[in-house]
Amino acid sequence: MIKPKLSDDGWTVTVRVAISIRRRGGRKRVLAPDGLSRMTTQVSRHVDNAMVKAIARAFRWREMLESGTHATIAEISAAEKINESYVGRVLRLTLLAPDIVEASLGGPHPADLQLDNLLRKFPVEWQAQRGRFGFTSLKLKT
Repeated sequence: MIKPKLSDDGWTVTVRVAISIRRRGGRKRVLAPDGLSRMTTQVSRHVDNAMVKAIARAFRWREMLESGTHATIAEISAAEKINESYVGRVLRLTLLAPDIVEASLGGPHPADLQLDNLLRKFPVEWQAQRGRFGFTSLKLKT
């Protein structure tokens, strides 16, 4: 609760607001007392090289599976010397809505969209993905 307090001299007003500051993707985010960020429509134009690399790998690996270069995730894992579960999580990125992929590769996107969020389970339906990753409140080019 915000409670302004007038000082004894009558000229100074002190307002105390309970907030917490969290680091997200190298940025500091101010969270309101209810734990929600009040900057939900913040747009980032920062290119996350790790996210770009993961998306590129996902589409390259999908092409390898579709062309028959590798028949399974296990074969890709062995060829790339990467854990199978990581290959599976990265391959899921090929299911992202095209506008989310485009924004992730350098277009404007919600500041909260980070690679670690993309590698967690997400809905297959594109509209649900937009809601999950914060694209519904943004005015992005489509």
